[in-house]
Amino acid sequence: MDNQVNTEKYLQSILEKTYDAQRGYSNAAEVSEHVQLKRWFAQQGARRTQYAASIAGEMKGMHETPKFDGSFQGDLHRNWTNIKAALSNNKDEIALEECLRSEKSTIQEYNKVLEHREELPPTIVSILEAQKDEIQTTVNKIKRLEDVAEHLND
Repeated sequence: MDNQVNTEKYLQSILEKTYDAQRGYSNAAEVSEHVQLKRWFAQQGARRTQYAASIAGEMKGMHETPKFDGSFQGDLHRNWTNIKAALSNNKDEIALEECLRSEKSTIQEYNKVLEHREELPPTIVSILEAQKDEIQTTVNKIKRLEDVAEHLND
């Protein structure tokens, strides 16, 4: 397969995950019961929108047409989060758990794509590594927030 085709495929898979994450954070902001957490979820969603714009811009620069949509799996995950939150006494903890699960999956996707770094332009590798590092920082933050959320309804 041609490197250009591979690059498009890899970037599209990341783009799809990024849209799923953006929508997941938006959903978490709706489910959350605390103003500061709602704000943080919204900020994370906005950051994922920036990630998507960066990746889509790179694709357009390669004369490729990005698909601006998430996945069916992401839709199911958001619906599952809503069901769990509706049945829970601690909606914030549920939202954080599901965001954590999603972000860990996203990091795995980035790692999978970055295994093929020799097929990717250096600028794209740099963008993906920076985004992956930020997502890892977010994972660490979610873990700390989960510890706090566990005790919010005590």
